[in-house]
Amino acid sequence: MPPPLAHVVYFEPRIPGNTGSAIRLAAVTGARLHLVEPLGFDLSEAKLKRAGLDYHDLAVMDVHPSLDVALDALPDARVFAFTTRATTRFTDVEYRPGDVLLFGPEPTGLPPEALAHPRVTDELRIPMLPGRRSLNLTNAASIAVYEVWRQLGFPEGA
Repeated sequence: MPPPLAHVVYFEPRIPGNTGSAIRLAAVTGARLHLVEPLGFDLSEAKLKRAGLDYHDLAVMDVHPSLDVALDALPDARVFAFTTRATTRFTDVEYRPGDVLLFGPEPTGLPPEALAHPRVTDELRIPMLPGRRSLNLTNAASIAVYEVWRQLGFPEGA
């Protein structure tokens, strides 16, 4: 199996359908999905399975008990934390294979302690119209993963 395009890390995800969609995203792009506990759902939930369709066996996913453990598993990777409060656009980064794309839980985004983690290389934002709160979690992850894949020339892609 080739190395992952990128590592998508969901910090304490709450909505099973979003995680199911992220499983599909990982399966179709070659990204590796990492979930940081606690999860707001059980991995056997029907909504998670329905959103992931038949892609569960095609995706690589890990579950970690903490952000420290997740990032320790990726010791040489750069970590980009996505937040609406960032000033750097996600398109301003020159991505490398294996970069970490870190996203927070659906209702709140990344908490201050995650954003302040010493492994965070930079905070990134996805532009939106003024007055809008946020994108759906997996929509945001998809935008970021496809930008990484585009910059890397869509390796292994058809």
